[in-house]
Amino acid sequence: MSVTVSVSGLREIEAQLANLSRAAGKGALRRALHRAAKPLAELAASKAPERSGTLKGSIIVGAKLNGRQTRLHRRLFRDERAAVELFVGPSYLRGDGGRHGHLVEFGTLHMAAQPFLRPAWDQDREALLERLRADLWQQVSKAVARAEKRAARAAAKAAGG
Repeated sequence: MSVTVSVSGLREIEAQLANLSRAAGKGALRRALHRAAKPLAELAASKAPERSGTLKGSIIVGAKLNGRQTRLHRRLFRDERAAVELFVGPSYLRGDGGRHGHLVEFGTLHMAAQPFLRPAWDQDREALLERLRADLWQQVSKAVARAEKRAARAAAKAAGG
């Protein structure tokens, strides 16, 4: 199954990102993406079945994968160098709660599937993209303003000192 997502109206943001250093641009992108994805993680946690509660507590927005996931991710996206990547779902790094998340989501031979992440994505997809677009513009504008202020201070210091 493949999912295609299209976001329009980002050319202006891309032009603004060109005015920033790579680190400042990545920071702005990471902050905006994290803020936009947080409600999706909360929605997925609310849809997760509650038995012991560890699965609900393990659903996060994060940039880290476990060792096996990292190797698979590198192999799948070897030629693609995205500026920023964040992941939403059960974390293997937060205790044992997330270790069985995929089994709950998709089911096993002896256990019926209890999807929680895909329904959350289906419900929140459009709102997430709208939040991302709005927050991305705000974060990039703030980063550009900070960079301009820093450049003005450096120019004043060089002229005066």
